[in-house]
Amino acid sequence: MGTVTIGVSIAVPEPHGSLLQERRAGFGDPAASGIPTHVTLLPPTEVDDSQLPAIEAHLAEVAAAGRSFLMRLSGTGTFRPLSPVVYVRVVEGAEACSWLQKQVRDASGPVARELQFPYHPHVTVAHGIDDEAMDRAFEELAEYRAEWPCTGFALYEQGADGVWRKLREFAFGGGGTVVPPQGGAPEQRDTTLPAH
Repeated sequence: MGTVTIGVSIAVPEPHGSLLQERRAGFGDPAASGIPTHVTLLPPTEVDDSQLPAIEAHLAEVAAAGRSFLMRLSGTGTFRPLSPVVYVRVVEGAEACSWLQKQVRDASGPVARELQFPYHPHVTVAHGIDDEAMDRAFEELAEYRAEWPCTGFALYEQGADGVWRKLREFAFGGGGTVVPPQGGAPEQRDTTLPAH
């Protein structure tokens, strides 16, 4: 028995995921190739590998209680000077992400943990690189926009090579419904609200 480093996140789907990963690499972030584009629900967490079945069972329960929702990205933000990160902002779906990450880290579950910083859903596009490159990332993606129906999340494991690999996907149990955007019902979308 040993320890593994896991994370839980919502993958940014294609074509958006590859585009943002390529841009991140283009800004000179050496971690870009090993990190699929995502919104974090559980940051890197070291666990005993014998705990994986219990963790997967817990995540399946969280997903079963969840409902699909609209995820919308727009523009950039930064955590500087607190943390050397530039990100694309989550402008819709943040409340659902916050609810999910609380369930994932629930004190009664197998991955209960405190966070170093308050939870703020985002998509990292530059981390720990020089200020000039961080500024370029902030400026060049300022007009970036993407949206998709988020239908679940996934469990990842970080390999010895530093690359994050998907272990298992967890689909929401809400029958594929999408939460309407604030300010009115969406066109051609079910308006069922999330179960939380």
